[in-house]
Amino acid sequence: MAEHSGKLAGMAILVTGGGTGIGRACAARLAADGAAVTICGRNQSTLDVAAGIIERQARSGGSVRAIAGDVTDEAAVREIVAKASEPTGSLNGVVANAGGGGIPMSYGTVDTEEFKRVLDLNVMGTLFCMKHSIPLMIDAGGGSFVGMSSLAGHITHPFFHAYCVGKAGIEAMICNAADEYGRLKVRFNAIRPGFIATELMDAIPRDSDVYNSYIENTPMGDVGQPEDVAELARFLIGPESRWITGQCINVDGGHSLRRGPDFSTFAVKES
Repeated sequence: MAEHSGKLAGMAILVTGGGTGIGRACAARLAADGAAVTICGRNQSTLDVAAGIIERQARSGGSVRAIAGDVTDEAAVREIVAKASEPTGSLNGVVANAGGGGIPMSYGTVDTEEFKRVLDLNVMGTLFCMKHSIPLMIDAGGGSFVGMSSLAGHITHPFFHAYCVGKAGIEAMICNAADEYGRLKVRFNAIRPGFIATELMDAIPRDSDVYNSYIENTPMGDVGQPEDVAELARFLIGPESRWITGQCINVDGGHSLRRGPDFSTFAVKES
């Protein structure tokens, strides 16, 4: 983890999906540099554990609060965003990390309701965070919104169906919002993680063809860590990135130079 400057002291930041993995690492990095961070997720007990970990790493006056809520519920998001501004009286940034995929399926076999669920989680969840945080960031004189895309939103990932569509949708929203709100000093960027060692990716056996397909297509020949993504999120939230908006930035060890993973052994396909 980088040396902490305290440059985020006095800033209030919301991190969705902050209980585990990338979200928790982002929240910890922001709090360590002085931000008043609010994390949200569906499970309060998971959030409480994460808050304890983050609190122990906080420096320069940084703090953390945990609020349970579902990002696909607009009323819940409205309330969470409002609470995230309470520590300082304003909201300066959002890391919209909450999202996820589903069961690998081909387009010819995909379950329609599952497709809608994944789209709802990724696209609508990000939209609700954007919609309700923008007015507060405008009131604060500017802010930074970081969406969480994926390598899958940029290069083909066969059998990932709605996940690819949802992440591409997030990138489209980020770019359009950046264009709309640049004049008001509210910036919008997205991060595209590759294979990151999180609880979700632990489900892929290290001796499997799927895991090997990630490694073989990553020039740096390894997997990333949540902290690798968190360092970029910290940069995009902070004042150092004041002239960066409308960008989708890869954190993938070069994986995007080659091709997506091979999930054919897991996927539901046409018989």
